[in-house]
Amino acid sequence: MLHLSPGSLCAAEWILADYPFQLGGLPVAWQVSARPHPDTALAEWNAYFTTGTPHEALADFLFALDARTEPVIGFDGPDAVLATLTEQGWIRDIDHPETTAAAPGHTSSFTLCLLPPLIQDGDPHPEPIGWQAWAEPATGSPYLWCATFSASTPHDLVAAFAASLASPAPVLRHRLPEGTEGRLTLSPPT
Repeated sequence: MLHLSPGSLCAAEWILADYPFQLGGLPVAWQVSARPHPDTALAEWNAYFTTGTPHEALADFLFALDARTEPVIGFDGPDAVLATLTEQGWIRDIDHPETTAAAPGHTSSFTLCLLPPLIQDGDPHPEPIGWQAWAEPATGSPYLWCATFSASTPHDLVAAFAASLASPAPVLRHRLPEGTEGRLTLSPPT
């Protein structure tokens, strides 16, 4: 299943069955990419989302991408991502405050770090640095989901994902993820 933007510069592809690779022990479900010109074969950047990634955050990332006229050009620095998170009450890591933040209960984290293998990017740098985010209900427990943004992904797009992820607004869930009991605020439907 492949979705192309009207100008064919951006794509979102369901790759779960076609390209089996994992992030944090979870299968990657979606790959979102952008290229500078429709006739360019290789993507300038890619973002990968495993199964379980909050659909609101993924949708907000895609809405932010759709709103851009230049999908491959970044205008903000990495501080935009961390500022977005800290505005929502996330805590900067004491050892790496310029690259890492965690949710108040330390159940989710966001970090700018060396990326794992198989993350494709238009920049051929041998040690690519990009954003990674994940949810881990308790230290040492299996991840609920992971998201990875290749080195050239514009920081403002990553910040859109981060803002949605950190938002205190309620979200509708039919089933709670295992290991989250006592860590979520539940509200009955109105």
